[in-house]
Amino acid sequence: MRTLLFLLQKEFRQIFRDRAILRVIFVMPILQLILLPNAADYEMKNIRLSVVDHDRSEYARQLVQKITSSGYFRLNSYTASYADAMREVELDHADLILEIPADFERTLVRENEAMLFMSLNAINGVKANLGGSYLRSIIQDYNREVRLHWIQLPRFNPETNIEITSSNWFNPEMNYKLFMVPGILVILVTLVGSFLTSLNIVREKEIGTMEQINVTPIRKHHFILGKLIPFWILGLLVLTVGMFISWVGYGIVPVGSFFTIYVFAAVFLLAVLGLGLLTSTYSDTQQQAMLISFFMMMIFILLSGLYTPIDSMPEWAQYITHLNPVAYFIDVMRLVVLKGAGLYEIRRQLLIMLGFAVVLNGWAVLSYRKRS
Repeated sequence: MRTLLFLLQKEFRQIFRDRAILRVIFVMPILQLILLPNAADYEMKNIRLSVVDHDRSEYARQLVQKITSSGYFRLNSYTASYADAMREVELDHADLILEIPADFERTLVRENEAMLFMSLNAINGVKANLGGSYLRSIIQDYNREVRLHWIQLPRFNPETNIEITSSNWFNPEMNYKLFMVPGILVILVTLVGSFLTSLNIVREKEIGTMEQINVTPIRKHHFILGKLIPFWILGLLVLTVGMFISWVGYGIVPVGSFFTIYVFAAVFLLAVLGLGLLTSTYSDTQQQAMLISFFMMMIFILLSGLYTPIDSMPEWAQYITHLNPVAYFIDVMRLVVLKGAGLYEIRRQLLIMLGFAVVLNGWAVLSYRKRS
């Protein structure tokens, strides 16, 4: 026990002596939690729209006014030439083209229907899909308003009407920050847990202290614990700082218990620390450890459900997410923060994470023993 205390003292001194590590641990979470949630916005606004109006009627002007007053579209050009509008798209001045045909109003009144042509710049696929969806929704809403204006209903409508109302559970205002901030916080904790751990141990190899430690009477499990415990504590500290910033900056207070979050985070850190230790056993230089960690972090982030739902991924990618510890933690954070889940509700994710921790740390220790 005394040996372990000396190793912990040595590790903490080494960590706090390195100003670069301190900046990564404390400055990075603050900056990323401030910048990323404001940049990763699921809503698409200021979509540049070019309108080609061949009709110039009152109904056409009302439609254009309804589209531009929605707050999602910004009118870039209003012309009678489709070629001019297409030129705006080619110059990257417009994202969508809405063409209103000649006799739009007359056809709509006489035949009870009219055709509109919508052209989307699909270089940015996300913007094209969302912009097209917004525009279709606004046109459908305008269509309902026009038809209600035409219909002269009696005082008591004999027809049966079904009125549909919706209610959003757990996130009534559909605030995307409540959805994104917990996931980004998980990524920051993962970086501290796996990335810095692997670099710390590989650094011992590069400067030659690993060989000196191997010839000392320090037991192997004491050495492993001495390397893992400091970053385990720092990971929980980063989580605490992130939760504080989430509360101060975004007003996010978990519906569930902080105890549930920290219990799962403690087990999760054991798993990613084991992953960092495993990376270090197969790396001889810090450059190798950085490349391996960067490769794994990219896979973890893209297949975690942070930006895209896991259910919408291909079937083979969904199977890979079962081996992604970050996906489980993001799922747990959103369940606890938004839904108020407790330990019983996340028992499956907790047991899986315990399995990750045992397998990764056991594999790392066995591999390290062979290489030493």
